Amino acid sequence: MRTAIWLYLFMFVAFFDLHAQYPILSPFALSLGAAPSFIGLIMGVYSLTHLPGNVMAGFGVDKYGSKIFIIFSLIVAGIILLFQSSVKDPWHLLYIRSISGFVLAFLSPACLSLLARIAKDRIHQSKLMAGNGLVHTLASVVSPAAGAVLVAKIGFTTAFSVLGWVLIATGVLAIFGVREKELLRKEPLSPAPLDAHGHGHHAFEDFNDSASSGPAIPWLFFLIPMALSCSQGILFFELPLMKSARESILTSGVFFTLVSLGALLSISFWFLNRVSPFLRTVCGSFALAVIFFGLAINWPVPLTVSLFLIGMAKGVIYPALAALLANITSANRYGRMFSLLSISYSIGAFIGPMLAGQLRGQISSYFIAFFVLMLALSLLPLRTFKAPVTT
Repeated sequence: MRTAIWLYLFMFVAFFDLHAQYPILSPFALSLGAAPSFIGLIMGVYSLTHLPGNVMAGFGVDKYGSKIFIIFSLIVAGIILLFQSSVKDPWHLLYIRSISGFVLAFLSPACLSLLARIAKDRIHQSKLMAGNGLVHTLASVVSPAAGAVLVAKIGFTTAFSVLGWVLIATGVLAIFGVREKELLRKEPLSPAPLDAHGHGHHAFEDFNDSASSGPAIPWLFFLIPMALSCSQGILFFELPLMKSARESILTSGVFFTLVSLGALLSISFWFLNRVSPFLRTVCGSFALAVIFFGLAINWPVPLTVSLFLIGMAKGVIYPALAALLANITSANRYGRMFSLLSISYSIGAFIGPMLAGQLRGQISSYFIAFFVLMLALSLLPLRTFKAPVTT
């Protein structure tokens, strides 16, 4: 548990640093003279360069462990932010962001793999993944507003420098805080304890346990995380460019905070950990698609409420996806499986801002998000995930 607490601390600082940039990156690019379409490219290329890093991380984490990649990502990403603070040209910002995307691609698979190894059983594993989502959300609740306040008080250059040094300091702490050798076990997890009715874990989890030694889940399933990150990328592209947000950078920070508050509420519902992660993923994705459709048609729900609901849907989906993949994967393949998850996120996060930047004049960006989510859900091979009927 000590390792989990240290890991949560490092992830909180890292996520705080990264999310603090969301409301200020687009205005910073605008201040450099970048057009909206080029801003979409800047945001997208960060995710595109995630791909080679994700692939390398998948095999590297399984072979060498998580610690070295956590330290590398945090320290080098901090150094890159120091360089970003002195950028004077949109193209230079594009280059810096592309390098940053590659470096930080190692962080998520390494952290998730280490968390999965700590778990004692399937339910404990699900709780640890929910804890990761909680830490992520707590950081993202305060960081957008904090980033906006930083820029308003000290400017872009100093703000990026401060965030860079924080990442570097966190990476140094990780050298002493993460203890991994005793966690590199290969045996499968023990089953979850029996409930009050004498039943074990869910039938879906039984199915996943039997699949652990067999083939992985269908490739079409990875369209879900891809569509999820695509819709998130569209949202993060659009919010800072709204008229009210462009008039005040603090307004942009508040918008991002509302999304995080919604996710925080969902993650606090611990009873959801006993619901099938597959069911949580599908229901949450469908709800998210409905909200984006409402935004596309200008439904009467206030924007603040819509953003809060988007956050609630995300708070259901993200921990469920991580728990689902951990459930069906053997311990010696955690790195590769979470690498595939990160690759899916990266592809979606690249496609989203790019589509929004190029098509926002012809079609609502929020309708694109709705279409992508519904397409992923419609192609999901439900029969493959149908749990066997038990008597």
